[in-house]
Amino acid sequence: MARTAGAEVVGSFTQRLATPNHTYYLGKGKLEELISLKEKAGYNLVIFDDELSPAQQRNLEELLEVKVIDRSALILDIFAQRAKTHEGRLQVELAQQEYLLPRLAGRWPHLERLGGGIGTRGPGETQLESDRRIIQRKIQRLKEELEAVRKHRAQYRRRRSEQGIPVVALVGYTNAGKSTLLNALSDANVFVEDKLFATLDPTTRRLTLPNKKQVLMTDTVGFIQKLPPTVVAAFRATLEELSEANLLLHIVDIASETAAQQCHTVEDILKELGLADKPTLLALNKIDLLGGEIEPGDDEVIRRYIDQLCARVQAAAFISASKGWGLNRMLELIAEMLDEIRLE
Repeated sequence: MARTAGAEVVGSFTQRLATPNHTYYLGKGKLEELISLKEKAGYNLVIFDDELSPAQQRNLEELLEVKVIDRSALILDIFAQRAKTHEGRLQVELAQQEYLLPRLAGRWPHLERLGGGIGTRGPGETQLESDRRIIQRKIQRLKEELEAVRKHRAQYRRRRSEQGIPVVALVGYTNAGKSTLLNALSDANVFVEDKLFATLDPTTRRLTLPNKKQVLMTDTVGFIQKLPPTVVAAFRATLEELSEANLLLHIVDIASETAAQQCHTVEDILKELGLADKPTLLALNKIDLLGGEIEPGDDEVIRRYIDQLCARVQAAAFISASKGWGLNRMLELIAEMLDEIRLE
């Protein structure tokens, strides 16, 4: 993620603690190691792969004398780079403002001291209070604009539902190949790059299935471990596309060493969104990177991978979105599952 955001990584380390240090997150020994690394590597930014409290972040910046950000801030920075549409920018800005609000304290220490003593009484307010009020007004405005977007999407979905065209929503861990797949199926011309969150804004395209029936396929934002709650909340309007879909197409990067972990992360987020029981087809992508070990129609191997990877799957297919392998079989399974859903 750091490289995706444009950072040059000059060093990294981990520490095992029962609980993070309340003041600095890290233990004393690791703090000393981090300080010495600054002299050797000359870093000017430290990124923590977890959420820091406002106090921890402030204490670390004072100690290290460099900018310190946590996982949530890094994800939001990447999102800010990737958002292209008005809706995407609104969602990212809302998440950023909600992240910033509790972290204002300490940014203006010379203006926070009010109360007794000569020179501290009188009219006016602290810079902190003024900034809090400005951010709260921004948050309210952004929520109102996103609510208008949500209502517009709801109207669009109602019209779509009246037409009777089923919807298939692509879900998956970031960089699993969702946009590549949508491009392969529909010439959607969605931006694709081998980086996290290469695409952020949702895209919908109409497809014709092998049984000649029409379907709408929607690409949504990629998931990732420890997705910040502010992001999930801000992207509510976009993620509602998943709840309205008839079928979820869960794309998994089968060539990744952490495929099982990524699969479970997506399932956990779907559960948080109340979508655990939504019909799901698993698309095991990037089989071209496995050195010819797998054929797209190898049902026995597919079942073995399903047992290793995911807890709840109705069916699965091996595919390579970039090579076009196995896509016809995947579309046949989509058609079969949608027919079954209609009969229920």
